[in-house]
Amino acid sequence: MTLTHILLLALGAFGVRLMPAAWRAWALLIGSLAAIYLLQPALPLPIMAYALPTLTLILALIGWWLTRPPEADSLSAEDWLTLGLLCGAALSIALIGSFDGTPRLTPAPTPPLSETLLAFLGVGALIVTAQPLVASADRRLAAIPYYLALLIGLFIVLKSEPLAQSLAAWLRANADRPISLAGALDIGWLGFSYVAFRLIHTLRDRQSGKLPALSLREYLTYVIFFPAYTAGPIDRAERFVKDYRALQPLNAQRATEGLGRIAVGILKKFVIADTLALIALDSLSAERAQTALGLWLLIYAYAFRLYLDFSGYSDIAIGIGKLYGINLPENFALPYLKSNLTAFWQSWHITLSNWARFYVFMPLSRYMMTRKRKPPTWLAVLVGQLGTMLTIGLWHGMALNFVLWAIWHGLGLWLHKQYSDRTRDFYAKLSERPKLRRAVYAVGVLLTFHYVALGWIWFALGDATQGAQVLMRSFGFGW
Repeated sequence: MTLTHILLLALGAFGVRLMPAAWRAWALLIGSLAAIYLLQPALPLPIMAYALPTLTLILALIGWWLTRPPEADSLSAEDWLTLGLLCGAALSIALIGSFDGTPRLTPAPTPPLSETLLAFLGVGALIVTAQPLVASADRRLAAIPYYLALLIGLFIVLKSEPLAQSLAAWLRANADRPISLAGALDIGWLGFSYVAFRLIHTLRDRQSGKLPALSLREYLTYVIFFPAYTAGPIDRAERFVKDYRALQPLNAQRATEGLGRIAVGILKKFVIADTLALIALDSLSAERAQTALGLWLLIYAYAFRLYLDFSGYSDIAIGIGKLYGINLPENFALPYLKSNLTAFWQSWHITLSNWARFYVFMPLSRYMMTRKRKPPTWLAVLVGQLGTMLTIGLWHGMALNFVLWAIWHGLGLWLHKQYSDRTRDFYAKLSERPKLRRAVYAVGVLLTFHYVALGWIWFALGDATQGAQVLMRSFGFGW
């Protein structure tokens, strides 16, 4: 998201304010439909700039159908209108983008309209053919595991560079493009990581009976809501729809809060984080470092750059959402001031951490503890922590460095759990000694921050071997 995008999205809120109340929810859907095409960056395969956002809409449409409540039968008038709007918007964007020299939402010309219509007819035929197979509530519920497998499979392909490159080569072969130039960037699907986790959330909650009934308009807007589309937060459907159903006109207080939050995010991301990026740890600067102190300066710069970058984008998303009447959840809460690793993960990328806790840690722990042969508690906790952190790590990328980062944090969380279980009495007595409590807190903050900062080495360096070398050199070994 560029500064121009941020300005356009923020200004749009003042236009929505002038609309009748009944139009505002529709305006958010239409704005989100346009935004996913506008925000998608240009790709080496031009057709993908249109195809990928369109596939996002198709995936969301299927997700909505499968998560309809058991009592849902025929589509409502609003659902039909939303479906017509969805198809009309996608076709209009394709039509406008197919003309040379005309302003368009996509960064590259769209396919010829005849090809787009043919593709839509093909998809429509598949949907009509498959619809009887998932028409009843029981069949929709039975189809959810297969759709979950499809989403996870797509996720694995896109996050694994060799698999993504193979898919890109296949696409290039069918588009008469040089296969030798195929790369993962050919299918840089903007926002898919967040969209997939929102879809999985709704599918799993439908399986457990927790998901509220959502109209197609509500579901689509939740999945592709433009402020949170590219970098989160990962809101929960029931919380989002509560705001969406009660959109209020923009007033002075909300405008001040929203614009202030956007300004803070811009300062964090585009001023401080982008400046720190010039001196932060990367493969080249790691090779050039001459001393352990020099490496630590690079590590510190990277740690703060990463925090300010992520939290800055979250501030911008939350601020824009507030302008439109949606109170997106907080995603960061001063994580580098936490005195232990558990508290850190309760304040860093909070919505992602909560997602992993709800859909990985808790089901995995429940499964292990309900088996006939229960594992020891310490082992169940270890497996749960490692499984959760591996999910978060692989969410960023299917690579060894992210696996090592996940193991680093999974083991750290497990060790903290063992430590905290054995020191409860000590910490309980600290309330009677405020000076000692403050000293223990300060030591905890320093230890936690440095443990996290060392873990960022795996994040910053794509090569696991170089990461291990930098880790050793930061302690004075291997020079």
